[in-house]
Amino acid sequence: MPNEQDIHEPHVLDHYEDPYHRGILESASHMHEGNNPQCGDRIVITLKLDDSAKVSEAWFEGEGCVISQASASMLIELMEGKTMEEAKAFTADEMLELVGPNLAPDCHDCCLLSWSILQAALSSPMDDDGDSSAPTGPSLGEEQ
Repeated sequence: MPNEQDIHEPHVLDHYEDPYHRGILESASHMHEGNNPQCGDRIVITLKLDDSAKVSEAWFEGEGCVISQASASMLIELMEGKTMEEAKAFTADEMLELVGPNLAPDCHDCCLLSWSILQAALSSPMDDDGDSSAPTGPSLGEEQ
């Protein structure tokens, strides 16, 4: 039976074992939470956009498989410093490429969970009470 090191690429394991900005950003200007009901992965993404609509800070929190948590860490690290337009233009295919070419097709939903939550977070500004003003949408896999 293969172990984690045999299944996942080294950069994926690095992000899983030592994630970038794991936690909730208390001073967030944007936030969204979602899950994948098929496997139980859950991710919350909190962002702080500055006055020029640039992502000055990005954090994530969640539970789930190696791929869902590592891909969230990679995405958060990549998005810091991007403008809102650049972040919105980042595609699902680019997300899959970020994680790596050896990702099994049955892991694509786990990889894309953080990407779909980021896209929703960019359209979910917080109100003065710290609540997201955008309605929550379907979880990954429920959007039929």
